[in-house]
Parts: sequence; structure tokens; C-alpha cells
Amino acid sequence: MAKPPGLYAPILRETLSDLYKNPPLGEKLTVKGWVRTRRTTRAVSFLELQDGSTLRALQVVLSHNLIPRERIESELHTGASIGVWGELTPTPERPQPFELVAEGYELYGSADPEAYPLQKKTHSLEFLREIAHLRPRTRTFQAIFRIRSGISFAIHQYFQERGFVYVHTPILTPSDCEGGGQLFQVTTLPLQQIPTHPDGRVAYEYDFFGRPAYLTVSGQLEGELLATGLGRIYTFGPTFRAEPSHTPRHLAEFWMIEPEMAFYDLSMTMDLAEDFLKYLIRYTLRNFSEELAFLAERYEPLLLAELEHAKESAFLRLSYTEAIEILQKSGKEFQFPTHWGSDLQAEHERYLVEEYAQRPVILYDYPKAIKAFYMRQNPDEKTVAAFDVLFPRIGEVIGGSQREERYEYLLSRIQELGMDLFTYENYLDTRRFGTVPHSGFGLGLERILLFLTGMTNVRDVVPFFRAPGQMA
Repeated sequence: MAKPPGLYAPILRETLSDLYKNPPLGEKLTVKGWVRTRRTTRAVSFLELQDGSTLRALQVVLSHNLIPRERIESELHTGASIGVWGELTPTPERPQPFELVAEGYELYGSADPEAYPLQKKTHSLEFLREIAHLRPRTRTFQAIFRIRSGISFAIHQYFQERGFVYVHTPILTPSDCEGGGQLFQVTTLPLQQIPTHPDGRVAYEYDFFGRPAYLTVSGQLEGELLATGLGRIYTFGPTFRAEPSHTPRHLAEFWMIEPEMAFYDLSMTMDLAEDFLKYLIRYTLRNFSEELAFLAERYEPLLLAELEHAKESAFLRLSYTEAIEILQKSGKEFQFPTHWGSDLQAEHERYLVEEYAQRPVILYDYPKAIKAFYMRQNPDEKTVAAFDVLFPRIGEVIGGSQREERYEYLLSRIQELGMDLFTYENYLDTRRFGTVPHSGFGLGLERILLFLTGMTNVRDVVPFFRAPGQMA
């Protein structure tokens, strides 16, 4: 039986990464990519060609006998995209293992050398944030975004291998999960003339949902509802916070991984969080050695040592009360003084990790007054079963808790904080009908990527950042 034409033809063209894995030496082939640099002598021109599949470039040799020098110099500037064909030739006496001896090329897109902002020099990260649409053409961001892609896959792999169900929670929500009020409101009401009642209240009955709606700050509450039927679930999606912060650790739009587990207590959840983070570190070290070596050389010399140390260390577990005592006895002059009941700042977190423990730290049993309404109250009635995982350079990467499964306690806390009972009616239902001890945590993807890449600003580990006054 004849095969339909083209049905079994390869659908992916070879990349430079493929060539380096299995170079077809002595064969004729065509490669496509962007010109990184060009060097011209009297007889030949040398190109460094990149295509985004690897940090390594391919050297292309163009003879002026075959291709006029004038054409090369007028067309092949940094940033130009081309398809070039010729023979892949071994170069054992050169730094690169092979080169393409070109017979011809086709120009797809030129780049004006006077206007093109990426030149053969080191550009600062601050400058590259101003041209976020072009920075993926640099090796720095090719390395970072390949690691981001790989870690996103590894997150799914970790949970799928352990029987978790991947669920999609709403982007549009009526509630503020954290109770902080830093929400982006979504409306179809005309902003030029918002309808109101005689007493000045907004007439939300004319809005799309008939009630206030917001972009989600977390999928946790819906994740809990799903965990009461599916047992173990995880979400992985975008979340939004209208926090007017300009620090290098905050974004208005970021990605969160949030597992929720029925029948898990606080200790089991801390174990899971530690194992999960070590898995991601091991995955990065195993699969992105080339990218890590580049980032370590360019930005953070201790990057590889930090990753190795974190994956081998047992995370130190301290209660919040112990942490406060350690900070007060440290003799350090902190910008923000500490006392029992105060929220820890980045300087406190980094001291505990980098100077006191010299390894990742898990803090647990925080004061009830500084934590969210859904966290399980401890018998002392002053603290809740909450925890944070702290990493060097970054501070908090994971925040989690055992959830309050007791209806009376949860209802009392919602009322105590003056929250809208109607908004949380479905959430309370899970405590009315077959309630179960359960726990969960949230990992900000960009936070762990800071640690894995050696970057110091979350704007550099997301392709297009959204921050106060900035939309790249």
C-alpha cells in the first residue's frame, strides 16, 4: 500500500543543537539563524550564526570567490536572519569542532547596523529591560528562558509522577484569597460614567457578573475545593497582584505552583516542599549545565556551588519564635527591628539563611495576627500552622500552611476580619460537608528561577514583565 506523500516526512528542521549532538560531517546541509557577528578578511568572511537552540554558535565561512564581498558587507550585519547552505567540515585544529563552508545564502531579514541596539559587546541587564522584545536574542536570556521552559516541564513531571491531578482554577474571581486587598478589578462598566445607587454605591447589577470581579491572586481556595474530591491536586498558572512595589522581588503578573493535599498535616507538607525544591535543583543541574556555566561565568560565580549545597543540605527547621530569638541575639543592626508578632523582612530572612544556618531554612508556626484567615489555628491560640521556605540570595520562595478544616474556627476567623461571608460560602461548604485535614503551599516560579539562574531581579526571569508603571 502506497504511503500518502509527505505523511512520514520530518516535521522539524535540524537546529544547531541537533548538529552539535550528531554532526553530519562532510555532508551538504542548510542551516538557518541570525548573524551574531561577522569578521571579514580579504579572501573570506566568517559569520557566527545562532538559532536559539543552544548557546553555541556555528562558524560559517563564506568565500569571496563564490559570494561577492560587497554583497556580504552590505547585507550580513549583526541581527540579520539568513538561510545558508554548504558542507559541514571538521576543524580539529580550531577551537570549534566544525564549520560550515558556505556555497550560498538567502537573506530573510536585514538589520540596520546603525539602528540595531544589540551589538558585539556586553549589555547591562538594565539596558536589556528597556528592549525586552529583543533581549531573547542574547545568550543571557536564551539561557534563562530555556531553564524556565525546562523547570516548567519538571514541575509537571514531579507532581504527575506522584499521583497529583493538574487542575485549572479561575483567572477571574470574586474573592481576595490572601485578604490583602491588592487586587486588579475587572469590569465592563463604563469608567467615564459608572452607574451608582442614590447612596453612592456602585450599581454592580449592571456589571458583567452582577458583582465585583478581580484577577486572581491565587488559585488556592479553588484548589482546596478540588482537593476535597480528587485528593491531591496542583495548579500552575498566572496570578496577579496590584502591589505598588518596585523591589526586585515583586511583579504584578507572575506564575504560581500551588499543590493542595487532603489528609496532609503541616509536617508532611514541609517534607513535600523540601523534596520538591531539591528535585527542581537536581533537574536544572542535570539538564542545563551549559546554561548554568554561562550564567555563573557572566553573573554569579558561586551559582553552581550554591545549587549543589542546597540540594545536598537538610533544610533547617525553626519555629517563628526561635527565629525571633536568634535575630534579637545576633547583634546585627537591622533596618527593621524585630519583636514577637512582627513580620519578617528580607534582611531578616537572608540573615537566618546566609549567616546563621548557611543553608535553606523552613520557618513555621507564625503569629496568627500576621497570617491569612485560612491557616489552621494552633492550640496556643496565638499561632497558626504556617511555614515559609527561605533560600539564600532570595529569601522566601515558598509559603504554605495546614488549612483550617474546622468549620467553627474558620467561620469565626472570617467574621473576626470582617470578610464577606457570601463570597466564601462555597469554601465554608467544604467544612460543612465531610471536612478533612488538608494542607498546601505556593511556589512563585520567578522566585525559584532567581535562585536557579543567579539573577537578582524577577524582571530578568520572565519574558515580558508587568510592574508598577512598567509593561515590557
